[in-house]
Amino acid sequence: EWRRGTPLSAAVEVFRGERTDVSVRGYLSRHGSHVYEWRVRSPSFYSSKRQLRRVHEDGTVGGWLSLDDAVPDDCTLRQFRDQLLIRLRSEWRGFAPGTLLAARVDELAWDLSGEPGGREPAAVGGRQATLTPLFEPSERVALRGLTLTRTKAVCTLLDDVRTRVLSLSCSDDGAWACDEADGREPVIGGLSISAVDADEGDEVWLTSWSHLQPHALTISSVAEGVKGLDASARRLRALPAQFDASKLEVFQEFATSRDGTRIPFFVVRPTAAAAAANAAAAASATQTGSSAARPPPPVPTLLYGYGGFEISLTPNYMSTVGAAWLERGGCFVEANIRGGGEFGPAWHQSALREKRGRAYEDFEAVAARLVELGVTTREQLACRGGSNGGLLVGNMLVRSPEQWGAVVCAVPLLDMRRYNKLLAGASWMAEYGDPDTSDWADFLSAYSPYHNIDPSQQYPPMLMTTSTRDDRVHPYHARAMVARLEEAGCCDGLLYYENIEGGHGGAADPKQQAFMICLYVQFLMQTIGAGYRSFADARLADAAGRGGGGATAPAGG
Repeated sequence: EWRRGTPLSAAVEVFRGERTDVSVRGYLSRHGSHVYEWRVRSPSFYSSKRQLRRVHEDGTVGGWLSLDDAVPDDCTLRQFRDQLLIRLRSEWRGFAPGTLLAARVDELAWDLSGEPGGREPAAVGGRQATLTPLFEPSERVALRGLTLTRTKAVCTLLDDVRTRVLSLSCSDDGAWACDEADGREPVIGGLSISAVDADEGDEVWLTSWSHLQPHALTISSVAEGVKGLDASARRLRALPAQFDASKLEVFQEFATSRDGTRIPFFVVRPTAAAAAANAAAAASATQTGSSAARPPPPVPTLLYGYGGFEISLTPNYMSTVGAAWLERGGCFVEANIRGGGEFGPAWHQSALREKRGRAYEDFEAVAARLVELGVTTREQLACRGGSNGGLLVGNMLVRSPEQWGAVVCAVPLLDMRRYNKLLAGASWMAEYGDPDTSDWADFLSAYSPYHNIDPSQQYPPMLMTTSTRDDRVHPYHARAMVARLEEAGCCDGLLYYENIEGGHGGAADPKQQAFMICLYVQFLMQTIGAGYRSFADARLADAAGRGGGGATAPAGG
């Protein structure tokens, strides 16, 4: 094995992946006095083959053990002392996807050497191991995060995409027990928990936030379970507010997708609109005798979504959107569509490959529900997404142009016939499918926006942005889509901007990030916000503040 300070040419090969693997890696994990060395190869984005060996306190190592056939290839693993915490992504031994299990390493792993006493693969498969369920999901409750301390496993849960916490204790003999229920109501907000020193104690760092409250850092302890978090909490720091949230409100609503699935979404909007509407209603009631209050008037609304790779869209502090959009009277909506991880692996898997259309139906259902609720109108409604979310809004453009007043598409995938040939695209075939097989004709062609442009259709205004140096999603996707739309002449309000820096994030530094945000906000003000008095007042105030005005223009001239 290679050691630092020796020539790389002297290294001995110790592990080899397959040419088709997505990744090959090695690392150390430790908890308490237990240390393991790992070798992992990942044949696909969602599967891994694992080997491990014990590193003893004196530095000597045990033999390599395999977890092949002992745990599912698509699960994720965390080490707790001499146990593995197994988070399932598919059904296994009667446990549902999203379940968290605990089992001893020496009951799971088998000896690769074939030496006497080593178990053969046929003797494992997890069948001999004692599996302890630590968390089992329900239809609307899923495991979001897992933090390990000296004696605890602390689970952050999403309960209808609202946050709550569960604590589990492990005794010295390795037995698990659930601490007393926290008794808290799930909250609309985020919570990050990390151990101060997982080997030595049960103190934790807590970072909390919401759509309207900036991140605050607290130190606390889970030694007494979740109930002790508040009792022992000591607030250390909080980020300053970046916008005035006093006139804003947040609430959760649900839409019904085409197949009847209930889709949650969060709405962040000005309360001033409601106050103005109620004042008008009161004045009208004085004249007409009616005491019924009118609902808030519809306002320009930006609907954001992602719907892929089991990534959950949970509440986050909206510093830039808050200052640039919400303070000026706009509304922001975040949709928890299928393909994400808001309700665990099953929520993600229900929109994989040939089922991808469900994510798009969910997003369209949320858009329709916003209009139905009177939050906005079709003319005042825009959608925005980036990367996989760019694929989402690209499909919105070609699938349901009648639902949108504008579209903002960033660093997107759009040509699903060629995506696997470009940059990191081949690693995503477990998510989308393989266009070099029958997958293309069977389902991929149906949600490739580039191939579904209809020259006879009139599409809403669209701002397309990308980065020349994107090393994940090739800028070809955005360039080709814009070129085809221009050639077809079916999108009059088409704007294109390509940043020559920035990678997949689309911007290289905070100044460029601010510019990109201002770019799409200005686009929205000129499209779905055209004629909206609050935006007009904001533009006048801005112009007065800088002594002049400005306007956006097509990036290509």
